[in-house]
Amino acid sequence: MNQNINQTQSEQTINQKIESPPPSAIAPSIGASFSQDLCTTGVSGAVQTQIFGFSAGKSITDTNCERIKLAKTIYDMGMRVAAVSLMCQDERVFMAMRMAGTPCPFEGLIGDEAGAEWSNNPSRVPEGKLTASVLPRNRNGKLNDGLEVFTKEEFCESYHNESVCTAD
Repeated sequence: MNQNINQTQSEQTINQKIESPPPSAIAPSIGASFSQDLCTTGVSGAVQTQIFGFSAGKSITDTNCERIKLAKTIYDMGMRVAAVSLMCQDERVFMAMRMAGTPCPFEGLIGDEAGAEWSNNPSRVPEGKLTASVLPRNRNGKLNDGLEVFTKEEFCESYHNESVCTAD
């Protein structure tokens, strides 16, 4: 009877002395006031390597949220035209009012008088993608509400290649 037994035994002992805690960058807590009446959102972040750590944070104000809260407060005080004027600073509200046939107030004017003043002062209309595509300007820079009236001479000055201009 042959018997072959191989046995290996290894023992390792590691002694480590920790002299400082591991590095850690912790993202700051921003906007944790737990108030529903604030129009801010907190954004923060952190990055950590074995040597260097960095963390930062900031709060972002939602101006549309502020506008809505301010308009509601003004409306609740009985100042309805002022509340509508404040909401009309948003181009979406401005366009919705215009499409509904009730133009936004203009320096104390309301109704058709306000609509005429908005047409005469296109630079004061809230800007954005919506107003740029829906509110074309005429050749004088005024808001184009649809049809423009020309004399034949004025028309041919701008559109000289049209058949009505070349027929003479």
